[in-house]
Formats: sequence, C-alpha cells, structure tokens
Amino acid sequence: MTGRALVTGVTGQDGSYLAERLVADGWEVHGLARSSDEPVVAGVQVHHGDIAVPGTFAELVPSLRPDVVFHLAGVSSVALSWQEPAMTAEVTGTAVARLLEACFPSGAAGPRVVLASSAEVFGAAESSPQDEGTPVRPSSPYGAAKAFALHLAGVYRQAGHHVGAAVLYNHESPRRPRSFVTRKITSTVAGIVAGTETELRVGNLEARRDWGWAPDHVDAMVRMAAAGTADDYVVATGQGHSVRDFVRAAFDAAGVQDWDHLVHVDERFVRPVDAVELVGDASRIRAALGWAPTVGFDDVVARMVEADLAGTASG
Repeated sequence: MTGRALVTGVTGQDGSYLAERLVADGWEVHGLARSSDEPVVAGVQVHHGDIAVPGTFAELVPSLRPDVVFHLAGVSSVALSWQEPAMTAEVTGTAVARLLEACFPSGAAGPRVVLASSAEVFGAAESSPQDEGTPVRPSSPYGAAKAFALHLAGVYRQAGHHVGAAVLYNHESPRRPRSFVTRKITSTVAGIVAGTETELRVGNLEARRDWGWAPDHVDAMVRMAAAGTADDYVVATGQGHSVRDFVRAAFDAAGVQDWDHLVHVDERFVRPVDAVELVGDASRIRAALGWAPTVGFDDVVARMVEADLAGTASG
C-alpha cells in the first residue's frame, strides 16, 4: 500500500522512523512539525503548526486530502503530564478530537487513521500482561488523555470509519530524547566511560516495563494502516524488565562490571503514582497482521549505548 500520508509528530523518535519507512516505500509523505528548527527526514514535505491550536487540523487535513493519517504528536512524558495536566489533556486528548473532526466532517468518508496510544492507559491494571480486553484504568494525566483518545478511536470506528489505536508499550532507540529515563541511562553510562560523568541518578529502580525497539513499533503502525479492517492493537514484546535491568544492561554493553556504587536513587525522579508492571500481550496483532518484534531487550539497550559512546567519542 502506498499513497499520500500525513504524519504528525514527524520530528520525534517514532515520527522520524516512520517517515523514513514511508519515503523508502514510495509514499508521498507530509509531516506536521511545530518548529522550523526541528530536523525532518529527507523526502518529507513539512507543514508547520501547533496541534493545540483549534484550526490547525481543520485547515491542513482538507487541503492535503491524505490517504492515511498517522497521529503521533502530543505530550510524551508522564512526568511532564503531572506538572501540566491541563496542557496534557489539550494536546494529547482534545487535539485527537479535532483531528478526527477534520478527517470526517459531519460523518463524511475520510482517510485511514492510526493513533499512537500508550500502555499508560492501563496504568492501574490489576493483572499482567495486559491485552486489548484489559480495563482502561490510567494512573497519570498522560494516561488519562491517551485513554480519551483511545475511546474516541472506538467511537469513530463504530461509526464506520477506519480508525485504530496502536497501544504502544515502551519502545526505545538512540533517537529517544535525553529527558527519558532510558536515554538518560545510556547517555550517562557513556559519559561515565568517557570520564565526563561520575554517577547515574534515577528514580524507582524497581519499576517494570515492556521495552521494545522503536522501528518495530513503527512497523506495527504501518501494518495497521494497510489492514483491511481497523482495530486497536497492543504492541509489545511480552517481556518485562525493571529499570535496574536496564541499568545493568547499559553498563554491561559499555563493559563496566562494577557499577552499583555509581547508581543512586533520587526522589526527585520518582513519580507521584507509578504504574503496576506494564507488560503487553500482543497476540492479537501477531495473529491478525503478522507483526512480531525483531530486537530483544539487551540488544535495544546495547544499540543505544553504542550510539551514545560514539557520540561521546566524536564530541
């Protein structure tokens, strides 16, 4: 499947990988970015706009008439959502309503839409692993905003539109910003090896997540766009690891054996409410779309560390 695609959040980790994939596959790719200072993948036609502004989608979608919209833009930090819950609700929740309104005005036919959702919609889940039937019980403003968007996807799908949400579990790469704990870990470990850092300060070392490889999760969204029937899918590896495991894997990848004394828990980085073990059961997307992860946990961490070590050496 090829055609004209609109990718919101095109300058982010997932947006950049998705844009590269679509351009390579022969799509005409349009990307929405907030600032002209943000680098964009070659071959993408860039449009600048803020999804928090009511008229952004109302103007852009009708003018482009895309075949598929991949909506990845929004607040991506749970920690930030606690600091700015109202902004999070607007950008991550209400903006999705505006997008769908622009795609399907008065119920008219429109593009296929794939929304990037999050495992945080299951934040207070009573069991693990979670799947598409797990009750939605967010435990953060970010999770609540994503839950609203997830429910909207279902509402529009019931109305006959091709709208699906990819419930993405944690997925990482060297393109993850340093504001995320995973990239903070790998970049700090690289700095310790280079002698520019002396310690790693993190929050809850026992928090457990399902960490995958970002390009794998992007592949799942591409498959969803091409599917004959829209649906919501959990996208996950099915393997849970703690933050401590991530730290261990990062030091192992850097060749550092004695590291316990270099790691310190800092209460400033502990969330007010942390989710239970978020591990996903991706059986539905495996069976329906043939998706499967291709990069294991240790390799994900190692690739990030290698990139940060290279960056430290070149810097």
